[in-house]
Amino acid sequence: RACANMGVSRLILAAPRDHDPGRAEALATARGRQVLTAAVRCPDLETALAPFSRVYGTTARIGGWRKGMVTPRAAAAEIVPALAAGEATALVFGPEDAGLTNQETRLCGRLVTIPTADGATSLNLAQAVLILLYECLTTARDHARPGGPPAVVTPPGAANVGREITHAEREALFSTLGKALAAIDFLKDDN
Repeated sequence: RACANMGVSRLILAAPRDHDPGRAEALATARGRQVLTAAVRCPDLETALAPFSRVYGTTARIGGWRKGMVTPRAAAAEIVPALAAGEATALVFGPEDAGLTNQETRLCGRLVTIPTADGATSLNLAQAVLILLYECLTTARDHARPGGPPAVVTPPGAANVGREITHAEREALFSTLGKALAAIDFLKDDN
């Protein structure tokens, strides 16, 4: 329902647990059912993310290695121009009970956290989806209105040099780079 309400028609389910299409459809609105019917199922998150050049993961866990986290509003300010420029962009949400694992968040190029009151960081999945998609929808509408910011901002002197790298290509690059750095003993196997 949140996807339909915010104008999102493409839904990808990565290794869904306890997925009951009949139950989900019974709870959906008519437009929500259209989103569910068209949903694509992938065996794992890495497969689901392979064609995307931008990947935003959502998490309430902050600190540690998680650096450069952005709010939904800041993420929307990046996502809307990227979509307008034709970049394939994915928003990743974890399961209701536990969210994304550390391994799954490492697959995301950017992490989004929704600010909440101290001690109450957990949101249910529908709430998190709705908040992030709402920010994207309102940002897109602001960009589309007369006098609003331009949909695509190109730095002065910048040239369009081609398409963005996909998630699968980026992961292959990082893997190859890691192997090369280990082979020249720059990276240690135990690190």
